[in-house]
Amino acid sequence: MTAQVTTSDAVPAADRAPAAWCDRCGEAVAAGSHDGCAAARVLEPPRFCAHCRRRMKVQVLPVGWAAVCVEHGEIRG
Repeated sequence: MTAQVTTSDAVPAADRAPAAWCDRCGEAVAAGSHDGCAAARVLEPPRFCAHCRRRMKVQVLPVGWAAVCVEHGEIRG
């Protein structure tokens, strides 16, 4: 599943820096291997914003999930 930003107040994709944080554990992407995180993300929604490291509000829906960062908006998957 690919994540899509769906709110109008979200930062446009062209203005976003590359992800610096793991969206599952919240640690720096460069800090080490995140193979376990990548494997878990196949079935789980993200828990942290990959751009600012804030904990996101996550809602699991029957057809997927929705995660909201107060700074970067909503992501659905």
